[in-house]
Amino acid sequence: MSHLLERQAPRQQSQRQAWNARTAGVLLLMTALLLLGGCATGPRLASPVDMGVAERTYIDGVPFHAQRDYQCGPASLAMVLNYSGVDVSVDSLIPQVFLPNRDGSVQPEMQSTVRRYDRISFVLDGNFTSLLEELDAGHPVVVMQNLSLPLWPMWHYAVAIGYDLDEQLLTLHSGEEANRLESFRRFDATWARSERWAMVALPPGELPVSVGPRRAMDAIASFEQANDAEAALPAWRAVTERWPQDAMAWFALGNAEYGAGRPEDAANAFRHATERQPDLAVAWLNLGLTLEGLGQRSEAHRALQQAAILPSRWQDDAEQALTRFND
Repeated sequence: MSHLLERQAPRQQSQRQAWNARTAGVLLLMTALLLLGGCATGPRLASPVDMGVAERTYIDGVPFHAQRDYQCGPASLAMVLNYSGVDVSVDSLIPQVFLPNRDGSVQPEMQSTVRRYDRISFVLDGNFTSLLEELDAGHPVVVMQNLSLPLWPMWHYAVAIGYDLDEQLLTLHSGEEANRLESFRRFDATWARSERWAMVALPPGELPVSVGPRRAMDAIASFEQANDAEAALPAWRAVTERWPQDAMAWFALGNAEYGAGRPEDAANAFRHATERQPDLAVAWLNLGLTLEGLGQRSEAHRALQQAAILPSRWQDDAEQALTRFND
């Protein structure tokens, strides 16, 4: 079988980009520093009707875990995982995400830890509207802020759990304060310093409302690599249900079905992929190989022929399969 998707190597981050979460225990000092940015304007938002969200929302039942020194990362993860039904403590998360040499947690460790608990970490697109859309959908959002000045960063994770568009207020579980109210303007100023990094942790089969198919598939592919095809199947099926015309979604589902030991379902998914994108050579190749394994030689041969005539990096594989098929 061909590989599911070509995955790019993780982007190497500079020391400036490898953000570590710092304590938020000096909030009085931070308040004074943030006043220096008083000229900043708040995010420009459309009307609730145009955004498709309620004027205000609050996600009830998100547990609060007060952070200890440098532990806002584990505390934030515990909040969203607990809300998602995962029984995990802050103390058990600390050794998984806390990097002592950086006095905090960096995003790759945060995302990897989410996957260990059978949840998919979806990074949002850094848009304030997307943040509101996820909250309106009932998804608490882990956000990253710099509570100090750009030249003296104090990185901090918090969990957004609600908003009020009329009052321009965001509700956060942050630091040692549950249900902290923060103005959109002040929050966005500190959030922008992290390039507006935000993440939701959802069970397989549930998708963020604000992401597109490529961002969703990248997150699910990473989850599948960390777990297995069987665990990822509900997520791939959800992708094809939301974007039924996306050929790559069906192709990914086909590979997951095959990896989970369901070749008939895999062949059906590959057929859908070729119907939606007839020039997707790798889907024809996987369809042919799957059908060959199922003993459906006539249809397998036609699929392999199609893969062999389409210009792609998979032509040699298809031709080799045809040669073997004809021997």
